[in-house]
Amino acid sequence: MAGTATRYLYLARHAEALPDESGLTETGRRQAELLGERLRSASLAAVHHGPLPRAAETAELIGGRLDGVPVHVAEEAGDFVPYVPRREEFPPNAAERLLGFLEQFTEEELAHGPELTRAATERFTGPVDGDEPRHELVVTHAFLAAWLVRDALDAPPWRWMGLNHANAALTVIRYAPDRPADVMTVNDMGHLPPELRWTGFPPESRV
Repeated sequence: MAGTATRYLYLARHAEALPDESGLTETGRRQAELLGERLRSASLAAVHHGPLPRAAETAELIGGRLDGVPVHVAEEAGDFVPYVPRREEFPPNAAERLLGFLEQFTEEELAHGPELTRAATERFTGPVDGDEPRHELVVTHAFLAAWLVRDALDAPPWRWMGLNHANAALTVIRYAPDRPADVMTVNDMGHLPPELRWTGFPPESRV
């Protein structure tokens, strides 16, 4: 009987997008290329990306720096609200602000996002079948990256909110058989020069 092996899940938010989100800025293109260079030694089996242009272009530029690694579109890696908390789940001093943030989304978006989240969690997390470790990259958006980090840490479901991710930064989660998930690195920007770091973060959150 086949066993299970460790999955190394590499997560990246798409690179910096144009104001209309139809693709990447010149900064974003350079960010994606440098991330691709960083990942050349990662022995990736596949690159998955969300369907929106900013994620697709990021993934294609990363894939262009890798040797023979297939690049696939995945609806589950898209841009959506992963979980809609109830007021009583929030800390009292943060409830109004966080509920106000959710008001920008339609009822349809709020209803559809959790379905995609369940599909993404099933597809991209946990050990893999077989005897060989698997390394794969998911190029996605800030919300899903935050959800998967929260999930790996067994944090409360609402805690995806407030976990921002920089453009083209790297997060790595290790899923070994019979062990809790291990968040190995989060928002790693070491492959980016200082002038290309922290895009996608509000100014007050940059360090």
